[in-house]
Amino acid sequence: MRPSGRAWGESEVTGLLELYRSTDPLTAAFVACAVLAAWCWVVSVLTGNYSQVDRLWSILPVLYVFHFAARGGFAHPRLVLMTVLVLLWGARLTYNFARKGGYRAGGEDYRWPELQSRLGPVRFQLLNLTFVAPFQNVLLLLLAVPAYVAANETARPLGALDLIATLAFALFWVGEAVADEQQWQFQCAKHGRRARRDEVREEFLASGLFRYSRHPNFFCEQGMWWAFYLFAVAASGRWLDWPVAGPAILTLLFQGSTNLTEELSLRKYPAYAEYQKTTSRFLPLPRKR
Repeated sequence: MRPSGRAWGESEVTGLLELYRSTDPLTAAFVACAVLAAWCWVVSVLTGNYSQVDRLWSILPVLYVFHFAARGGFAHPRLVLMTVLVLLWGARLTYNFARKGGYRAGGEDYRWPELQSRLGPVRFQLLNLTFVAPFQNVLLLLLAVPAYVAANETARPLGALDLIATLAFALFWVGEAVADEQQWQFQCAKHGRRARRDEVREEFLASGLFRYSRHPNFFCEQGMWWAFYLFAVAASGRWLDWPVAGPAILTLLFQGSTNLTEELSLRKYPAYAEYQKTTSRFLPLPRKR
């Protein structure tokens, strides 16, 4: 006879698995999203560090897509393709975030302290309660919901639009990887010169891909998720459907966050004003003379 405690534990696990299998995949994902949002909020309040969602940004969409694909039994080639693509996205972005110290104890996005000083403690905590923890978590789930659409039994077979989506996603992935690497090499070289007390002639990167766009990595990040949405279009046959909320909200979020990023860059580097006049913000374009 098995110990009663062990038997109770096994039955509980079995019950949870049955509940998971019987729950609509999107409902289960939203429950997980709510739990994670609450966790991020509690940890941010207890630690005073508001980059909790930042640490999960490149991880959660991968898990959500895998969840939707697994519940669909990976039965459709489109689901397998989407899972591979989002895994590549998450692996690269996680690596880039880690090498910049994003997972170090106390590491925090420099814009959160700036917003704290502008808003004050009360209004910032309201922002944390509504946007920083819950809204961003919901957005990360919304980015993954094209996989939920693709897991539908009525999903159309692979077609030309899937090929276009794959090629576009790959192109944006490479573009963001190149831009992030250029930025990383530039910053390492700049900090190295400062450590040696050498002259630093260029305070910000304006060459390579950054010659044609002030934020080529931001442009490619948005492009990848619009390409990912195309898989939902290919699966459902509907060009405008509710999963478009993910990339649309992400695009709006980038508008606001980039405003703050550029404002801080302009404050730090007066020459940035001229860079703004000559170089496109997102879309890569020839530099103005």
